[in-house]
Amino acid sequence: MDKIEVVQLAEDFIATSPDNLIKMESKAPREIVGERIYDAPIFGFCEASDEVFAILKEPEVIGCHFRNPREWLPTARTVISFFLPYSEAIKTSNREQKIWPSWGWLVGRVEGQRLLRALILHLEANLNKAGYATIGPTLDKKFFSITEPIEELCGEPLAFTSNWSERHVAYLSGLGTFGLSKGLITEKGIAGRFGSLVTELYIEPNKRPYDIYNAYCTQCGACVKQCPVKAISIEKEKDHRLCSIFLDKTAEKFSPRYGCGKCQVNVPCESGIPGRNK
Repeated sequence: MDKIEVVQLAEDFIATSPDNLIKMESKAPREIVGERIYDAPIFGFCEASDEVFAILKEPEVIGCHFRNPREWLPTARTVISFFLPYSEAIKTSNREQKIWPSWGWLVGRVEGQRLLRALILHLEANLNKAGYATIGPTLDKKFFSITEPIEELCGEPLAFTSNWSERHVAYLSGLGTFGLSKGLITEKGIAGRFGSLVTELYIEPNKRPYDIYNAYCTQCGACVKQCPVKAISIEKEKDHRLCSIFLDKTAEKFSPRYGCGKCQVNVPCESGIPGRNK
Protein backbone atom coordinates (compact mmCIF):
# COMPACT_ATOMS: atom_id res chain seq x y z
CA MET A 1 0.00 0.00 0.00
CA ASP A 2 1.19 3.53 -0.74
CA LYS A 3 0.06 7.16 -0.54
CA ILE A 4 -2.03 6.96 -3.70
CA GLU A 5 -3.93 3.93 -2.42
CA VAL A 6 -4.61 5.55 0.96
CA VAL A 7 -6.00 8.70 -0.64
CA GLN A 8 -8.06 6.68 -3.12
CA LEU A 9 -9.55 4.56 -0.33
CA ALA A 10 -10.72 7.71 1.42
CA GLU A 11 -12.02 9.42 -1.71
CA ASP A 12 -14.01 6.34 -2.71
CA PHE A 13 -15.43 5.96 0.80
CA ILE A 14 -16.66 9.55 0.96
CA ALA A 15 -17.93 9.49 -2.64
CA THR A 16 -19.98 6.30 -2.21
CA SER A 17 -21.10 6.26 1.42
CA PRO A 18 -24.87 6.76 1.78
CA ASP A 19 -24.08 8.39 5.12
CA ASN A 20 -22.50 11.31 3.24
CA LEU A 21 -25.97 12.41 2.16
CA ILE A 22 -28.37 14.44 4.28
CA LYS A 23 -31.34 12.18 4.97
CA MET A 24 -35.03 12.96 5.29
CA GLU A 25 -35.12 11.40 8.77
CA SER A 26 -32.68 14.06 9.99
CA LYS A 27 -35.61 16.54 9.73
CA ALA A 28 -33.45 18.83 7.63
CA PRO A 29 -35.26 21.26 5.31
CA ARG A 30 -36.44 19.52 2.17
CA GLU A 31 -34.21 21.65 -0.07
CA ILE A 32 -31.01 20.17 1.40
CA VAL A 33 -32.16 16.55 1.77
CA GLY A 34 -29.99 14.45 -0.54
CA GLU A 35 -27.15 16.98 -0.57
CA ARG A 36 -23.63 15.88 0.38
CA ILE A 37 -22.22 16.59 3.81
CA TYR A 38 -18.58 16.51 2.68
CA ASP A 39 -16.66 17.12 -0.50
CA ALA A 40 -13.57 15.01 -1.32
CA PRO A 41 -10.89 14.94 1.42
CA ILE A 42 -7.42 16.45 1.19
CA PHE A 43 -4.41 14.82 2.85
CA GLY A 44 -1.18 15.71 4.59
CA PHE A 45 1.57 13.44 5.90
CA CYS A 46 4.43 13.83 8.36
CA GLU A 47 7.06 11.57 9.90
CA ALA A 48 6.09 10.05 13.22
CA SER A 49 9.63 10.68 14.46
CA ASP A 50 9.60 14.38 13.52
CA GLU A 51 11.22 16.30 16.37
CA VAL A 52 8.67 19.09 15.96
CA PHE A 53 6.12 16.98 17.87
CA ALA A 54 8.09 17.80 21.02
CA ILE A 55 6.99 21.43 20.62
CA LEU A 56 3.36 20.38 21.18
CA LYS A 57 4.30 19.24 24.71
CA GLU A 58 5.26 22.80 25.67
CA PRO A 59 2.74 24.51 28.00
CA GLU A 60 2.09 27.43 25.65
CA VAL A 61 1.17 25.05 22.80
CA ILE A 62 -0.75 22.02 24.18
CA GLY A 63 1.15 20.70 27.19
CA CYS A 64 2.92 17.72 28.70
CA HIS A 65 -0.24 15.60 28.39
CA PHE A 66 0.05 15.59 24.58
CA ARG A 67 1.07 12.13 23.36
CA ASN A 68 3.42 12.09 20.38
CA PRO A 69 2.84 9.56 17.58
CA ARG A 70 5.16 6.91 19.01
CA GLU A 71 3.46 7.14 22.38
CA TRP A 72 0.33 5.95 20.58
CA LEU A 73 2.12 3.39 18.40
CA PRO A 74 5.80 2.67 19.20
CA THR A 75 6.49 1.34 15.68
CA ALA A 76 4.83 4.31 13.91
CA ARG A 77 6.57 5.79 10.88
CA THR A 78 3.93 8.15 9.47
CA VAL A 79 1.11 10.38 10.66
CA ILE A 80 -1.74 10.64 8.15
CA SER A 81 -3.89 13.76 8.47
CA PHE A 82 -6.94 14.61 6.41
CA PHE A 83 -9.47 17.41 6.07
CA LEU A 84 -13.07 16.84 5.01
CA PRO A 85 -14.41 20.12 3.57
CA TYR A 86 -18.11 20.75 4.10
CA SER A 87 -20.15 20.85 0.91
CA GLU A 88 -21.46 24.11 -0.49
CA ALA A 89 -24.97 23.12 0.65
CA ILE A 90 -23.85 22.83 4.28
CA LYS A 91 -21.97 26.13 4.18
CA THR A 92 -24.74 28.00 2.38
CA SER A 93 -27.33 26.88 4.91
CA ASN A 94 -25.23 28.19 7.80
CA ARG A 95 -24.55 31.51 6.08
CA GLU A 96 -28.26 32.21 5.96
CA GLN A 97 -28.77 31.81 9.73
CA LYS A 98 -27.35 34.73 11.70
CA ILE A 99 -27.29 33.45 15.29
CA TRP A 100 -28.27 29.81 15.65
CA PRO A 101 -26.64 27.07 13.56
CA SER A 102 -28.56 25.93 10.51
CA TRP A 103 -30.06 22.45 10.42
CA GLY A 104 -27.64 21.52 7.68
CA TRP A 105 -24.68 22.53 9.83
CA LEU A 106 -26.06 20.58 12.81
CA VAL A 107 -26.30 17.47 10.64
CA GLY A 108 -22.80 18.09 9.31
CA ARG A 109 -21.43 18.45 12.84
CA VAL A 110 -23.07 15.32 14.32
CA GLU A 111 -23.84 12.89 11.49
CA GLY A 112 -20.77 14.23 9.70
CA GLN A 113 -18.59 13.42 12.69
CA ARG A 114 -19.94 9.87 12.73
CA LEU A 115 -18.99 9.54 9.07
CA LEU A 116 -15.52 10.92 9.81
CA ARG A 117 -15.04 8.30 12.53
CA ALA A 118 -16.20 5.62 10.09
CA LEU A 119 -13.60 6.81 7.58
CA ILE A 120 -10.84 6.56 10.19
CA LEU A 121 -11.92 2.99 11.00
CA HIS A 122 -12.10 2.14 7.29
CA LEU A 123 -8.56 3.35 6.65
CA GLU A 124 -7.30 1.75 9.86
CA ALA A 125 -8.78 -1.63 8.92
CA ASN A 126 -7.33 -1.55 5.40
CA LEU A 127 -3.85 -0.53 6.58
CA ASN A 128 -3.84 -3.21 9.28
CA LYS A 129 -5.02 -5.78 6.74
CA ALA A 130 -2.13 -4.78 4.45
CA GLY A 131 0.28 -5.54 7.30
CA TYR A 132 0.88 -2.04 8.68
CA ALA A 133 -0.13 -1.57 12.32
CA THR A 134 -2.32 1.54 12.46
CA ILE A 135 -4.47 3.37 15.00
CA GLY A 136 -6.64 6.46 15.00
CA PRO A 137 -5.65 8.23 18.25
CA THR A 138 -9.00 9.96 18.79
CA LEU A 139 -10.75 6.56 18.69
CA ASP A 140 -8.26 4.90 21.04
CA LYS A 141 -9.24 4.20 24.67
CA LYS A 142 -6.26 6.29 25.83
CA PHE A 143 -7.61 9.44 24.18
CA PHE A 144 -9.12 12.16 26.37
CA SER A 145 -10.58 15.59 25.74
CA ILE A 146 -11.23 18.13 28.51
CA THR A 147 -13.67 21.03 28.36
CA GLU A 148 -14.10 21.80 32.06
CA PRO A 149 -11.03 22.88 34.09
CA ILE A 150 -9.54 20.09 36.21
CA GLU A 151 -6.52 19.63 38.45
CA GLU A 152 -3.07 20.48 37.22
CA LEU A 153 -0.90 18.01 35.32
CA CYS A 154 2.87 18.63 35.20
CA GLY A 155 2.16 21.94 36.90
CA GLU A 156 -0.30 22.98 34.19
CA PRO A 157 -4.05 23.58 34.71
CA LEU A 158 -5.98 21.63 32.08
CA ALA A 159 -8.98 23.09 30.26
CA PHE A 160 -10.21 22.96 26.66
CA THR A 161 -7.48 20.56 25.63
CA SER A 162 -6.80 16.94 24.66
CA ASN A 163 -3.88 14.55 24.44
CA TRP A 164 -4.08 14.46 20.62
CA SER A 165 -5.01 17.49 18.53
CA GLU A 166 -6.30 16.97 15.00
CA ARG A 167 -5.70 20.62 14.08
CA HIS A 168 -2.12 20.75 15.38
CA VAL A 169 -1.31 17.46 13.65
CA ALA A 170 -2.82 18.82 10.42
CA TYR A 171 -0.64 21.92 10.78
CA LEU A 172 2.48 19.76 11.17
CA SER A 173 1.38 17.68 8.16
CA GLY A 174 1.35 20.70 5.88
CA LEU A 175 -2.42 21.05 5.58
CA GLY A 176 -2.79 24.61 6.83
CA THR A 177 -2.32 27.27 9.49
CA PHE A 178 -4.42 28.66 12.32
CA GLY A 179 -6.87 31.55 12.15
CA LEU A 180 -8.15 33.90 14.85
CA SER A 181 -10.99 31.46 15.54
CA LYS A 182 -8.41 28.70 16.20
CA GLY A 183 -9.72 26.80 13.20
CA LEU A 184 -7.18 25.65 10.61
CA ILE A 185 -7.19 27.34 7.20
CA THR A 186 -6.46 24.84 4.42
CA GLU A 187 -6.40 25.12 0.62
CA LYS A 188 -10.08 24.07 0.84
CA GLY A 189 -10.82 26.59 3.55
CA ILE A 190 -11.68 26.39 7.21
CA ALA A 191 -15.21 24.95 7.06
CA GLY A 192 -14.91 21.22 7.67
CA ARG A 193 -13.57 18.52 9.98
CA PHE A 194 -10.15 16.90 10.55
CA GLY A 195 -9.09 13.32 11.23
CA SER A 196 -5.82 11.43 11.52
CA LEU A 197 -4.11 8.06 11.88
CA VAL A 198 -0.71 6.88 13.07
CA THR A 199 0.73 4.01 11.02
CA GLU A 200 3.76 1.81 10.38
CA LEU A 201 3.43 2.49 6.65
CA TYR A 202 6.08 4.94 5.47
CA ILE A 203 4.72 7.76 3.31
CA GLU A 204 6.93 10.63 2.21
CA PRO A 205 6.06 13.66 4.37
CA ASN A 206 4.55 16.84 2.99
CA LYS A 207 6.64 19.96 2.99
CA ARG A 208 5.12 22.61 5.24
CA PRO A 209 4.68 25.62 2.91
CA TYR A 210 4.65 28.08 5.81
CA ASP A 211 6.94 29.21 8.62
CA ILE A 212 4.55 30.52 11.26
CA TYR A 213 1.40 29.11 12.84
CA ASN A 214 -0.98 31.76 11.43
CA ALA A 215 0.57 32.43 8.00
CA TYR A 216 -2.72 32.12 6.09
CA CYS A 217 -4.76 34.35 8.43
CA THR A 218 -5.01 37.98 7.30
CA GLN A 219 -6.34 39.16 10.68
CA CYS A 220 -9.27 40.67 8.77
CA GLY A 221 -11.64 40.26 11.72
CA ALA A 222 -14.51 38.73 9.71
CA CYS A 223 -14.79 35.80 12.15
CA VAL A 224 -14.90 38.33 15.03
CA LYS A 225 -18.04 39.88 13.52
CA GLN A 226 -19.56 36.47 12.77
CA CYS A 227 -19.35 35.09 16.31
CA PRO A 228 -22.81 35.37 17.95
CA VAL A 229 -21.35 35.55 21.49
CA LYS A 230 -18.26 37.71 20.86
CA ALA A 231 -15.91 34.87 21.78
CA ILE A 232 -13.28 36.00 19.23
CA SER A 233 -11.23 39.20 19.14
CA ILE A 234 -8.17 40.30 17.22
CA GLU A 235 -6.41 41.21 20.47
CA LYS A 236 -7.15 38.05 22.47
CA GLU A 237 -8.11 35.67 19.64
CA LYS A 238 -10.58 33.03 20.93
CA ASP A 239 -12.19 32.66 24.35
CA HIS A 240 -12.91 28.92 24.48
CA ARG A 241 -15.07 29.29 27.58
CA LEU A 242 -17.57 31.64 25.90
CA CYS A 243 -17.64 29.41 22.83
CA SER A 244 -18.26 26.32 24.97
CA ILE A 245 -21.13 27.98 26.85
CA PHE A 246 -22.85 28.81 23.57
CA LEU A 247 -22.32 25.28 22.25
CA ASP A 248 -23.98 23.96 25.39
CA LYS A 249 -26.98 26.19 24.62
CA THR A 250 -27.20 24.79 21.10
CA ALA A 251 -27.09 21.28 22.57
CA GLU A 252 -30.10 22.14 24.75
CA LYS A 253 -32.01 23.75 21.89
CA PHE A 254 -31.25 21.17 19.16
CA SER A 255 -30.67 17.95 21.15
CA PRO A 256 -29.37 15.42 20.17
CA ARG A 257 -27.44 17.70 17.80
CA TYR A 258 -25.29 20.72 18.54
CA GLY A 259 -22.86 23.07 16.80
CA CYS A 260 -22.32 26.64 15.64
CA GLY A 261 -19.72 27.17 12.90
CA LYS A 262 -20.51 30.86 12.39
CA CYS A 263 -16.80 31.69 12.41
CA GLN A 264 -16.31 29.28 9.48
CA VAL A 265 -18.81 30.85 7.07
CA ASN A 266 -19.16 34.33 5.58
CA VAL A 267 -15.40 34.74 6.02
CA PRO A 268 -12.64 35.04 3.38
CA CYS A 269 -11.13 31.72 4.52
CA GLU A 270 -14.40 29.79 4.29
CA SER A 271 -13.45 27.79 1.21
CA GLY A 272 -9.78 28.57 0.58
CA ILE A 273 -6.70 30.53 1.59
CA PRO A 274 -7.49 34.27 1.56
CA GLY A 275 -5.99 35.98 -1.46
CA ARG A 276 -5.17 32.70 -3.23
CA ASN A 277 -8.33 30.68 -3.82
CA LYS A 278 -11.43 32.04 -5.52
